[in-house]
Amino acid sequence: MNLAINNQHSHSIKQNKKKIPGKPLRGYSPFQYFQKRVIDVIMTTALFTATLPITLYTAYRIKKESPGPIFFTQSRIGLNGEIFTCYKFRSMHINGKFNRYTQENDSRIFPFGNTMRKMRIDELPQLFNILKGEMHLIGPRAEWDILVKDYEKLIPNYHDRHLIRPGITGLAQVCYPYGRNVQDAKEKLKYDMKYINNWSLFQEMRVMIKTILVVLGKKGM
Repeated sequence: MNLAINNQHSHSIKQNKKKIPGKPLRGYSPFQYFQKRVIDVIMTTALFTATLPITLYTAYRIKKESPGPIFFTQSRIGLNGEIFTCYKFRSMHINGKFNRYTQENDSRIFPFGNTMRKMRIDELPQLFNILKGEMHLIGPRAEWDILVKDYEKLIPNYHDRHLIRPGITGLAQVCYPYGRNVQDAKEKLKYDMKYINNWSLFQEMRVMIKTILVVLGKKGM
């Protein structure tokens, strides 16, 4: 049943891509994709090696503060609306009260979970998604499939952001606060489309530098 629903949702996104007259829709050219993939593989391998001690310590702290699995998995929307399983370090207690959005001072998040989120440590397992070819290092945020269904109904052309694979970080993530509602999603879409329509190696480096500043606490999100 879930597979049928997911396939129907993916097919709906693909159909929606065709209905915008007069607007050129394109993803990366073959050469641009090659450049992106080279960056992904090199940076992901370097990050995995450099953060291995952090990864091991994070697994220890999660087990110490909140019994349950180390990793959190969730269905996210990728290229052309395809659904994939996204991996993250679990930052919330299991069996917490359901809420589509993370709130400020969210009681579901255990103490080290807050640290992980502030330093973006919880995103590290997504390096595996990159190596599998499901994500890029930089791109639009990989959104939860449940939220995407709502956004597509409420935000014009929201599906355009699925012209490329999502990223761990991106222009919207470093230039706009953490999204907590539909209006935030609408504003972040503007940054996503700016990134897609104006992609360049210079912009890629710029987002990487801004991401580092965010992680170091030099700039808010």
